[in-house]
Amino acid sequence: MVHYQWSFFPFAISTENRSEESVFKHSTTLTNKQRGNEVTALPATLDTLSVHQLAAKGEVTQLAGHLIKEGSLVNSRDEREFTPLMWAAAFGEIAAIEFLLEKGADPKALARERETALSLASSGGYADIVSILLKHGVDINTYDWNGGTPLLYAVRGNHVRCVTTLLAGGADLTVEADSGYSPMDLAVALGHKKVQKVIEEHILTLLKQKA
Repeated sequence: MVHYQWSFFPFAISTENRSEESVFKHSTTLTNKQRGNEVTALPATLDTLSVHQLAAKGEVTQLAGHLIKEGSLVNSRDEREFTPLMWAAAFGEIAAIEFLLEKGADPKALARERETALSLASSGGYADIVSILLKHGVDINTYDWNGGTPLLYAVRGNHVRCVTTLLAGGADLTVEADSGYSPMDLAVALGHKKVQKVIEEHILTLLKQKA
């Protein structure tokens, strides 16, 4: 079976800025063959992948085959309670997102640590998927147990389009990370100038609307 690795980053800022990594990190471990070992198992094929793995790979045709056999798989959970939709959102597979939503996937589902498809898409910088999910009525300000909202994840990743899309959708600029950073504080601390500008322009627009 194919396994994907991921790790969320806490919203603590070190004294020196480091290059931002994706919320999902693929393994760089050497294969058995590269280490000089004998291959003991055949590689996984599309026929042996789970619906979660197929969603992550964007294999819509194979997903459809699974759902024809068992429709309830559309909202099935893996060991971290991620759904196929969450996997597709995390890997930016827009075709899989659209297919799964059409088949009844729940865009509001929460994983074990309150991760959502929206927070995962925001972490990856997939603004088009963020837009689709917002149209399906997801909670734009969901706060997860890793210390962030979709907006905070988008800011941390320096995903300008995602930040713009979330702000236009009504994301709350006052919600702070566990470390006490607001979205603007986080952008400043990380030196994300374009994100800062987007937030500043959004604030000015809000002030003009109130005037």
